[in-house]
Amino acid sequence: MIPNILSIAGSDPSGGAGIQADIKAIGANGGYGMAVLTALTAQNTRGVTGVELVAPAFVTAQLRAVLTDVRTDAIKIGMLGTAAITEAVAAELAGQRAPVVLDPVMVAKGGDRLLAAEAVAALRERLMPLARIVTPNLPEAADLLGEAEVSDRAGMERQARALLALGPAAVLLKGGHLAGEDCPDLFLDRDRMEWLVAPRTDTRNTHGTGCTLSSALATHLALSGDALAACRAAKTYVSGAIAGADALSVGSGHGPTDHFFMLRSPE
Repeated sequence: MIPNILSIAGSDPSGGAGIQADIKAIGANGGYGMAVLTALTAQNTRGVTGVELVAPAFVTAQLRAVLTDVRTDAIKIGMLGTAAITEAVAAELAGQRAPVVLDPVMVAKGGDRLLAAEAVAALRERLMPLARIVTPNLPEAADLLGEAEVSDRAGMERQARALLALGPAAVLLKGGHLAGEDCPDLFLDRDRMEWLVAPRTDTRNTHGTGCTLSSALATHLALSGDALAACRAAKTYVSGAIAGADALSVGSGHGPTDHFFMLRSPE
């Protein structure tokens, strides 16, 4: 059965991140994508120039419209914007059985903040305990923990354990910000720890990689039911999407990944 995957996130009109990236990644990985919008952004590969937030009550209305009608097999949460939207999403998801993948979107690739500073506590206290997997990068992990950003694997392991103590069932701490030839991500739950490592691709086309990874992860979590297996599959997919991104010509800044690289790969 094709899994139904719900993304709760903001819109990126340039197509590389947010809801647009989520729907592409879900479809490319074998799911049927659905979307609840939390924000409209004016952005492209060079940065964000404007944000219009959706009223929390209308975010709730969108969620109820989907969840009362459509079987939902996994939920991915991306950009939330404010504490009020975060609280509204947490209230609606508290009784849901579908596994939640929480991508704590805080800052866009170009440096623009996408989550109000006062909303970090709401995300940490209300949504982290609902998450089957939380997928922060190193700056986001530091923000969630109120600590300095780490710069080595030992620091990543320490912060992953601190994040796990906040309530999610598992953590995938993304290490792409580390220096080196590889991109090491750390999976950790109550019973298992594993490093997921891929070669670093020399490219500027990394816009929306976090959105893409978390959406692929949610899809594979619905397909397999196993968090570690889903993380491995999502890591393999996003590595291929980054490696194939230079086939695209989109914008003059941080371009998007190629979500459908497998359709253009030689047999």
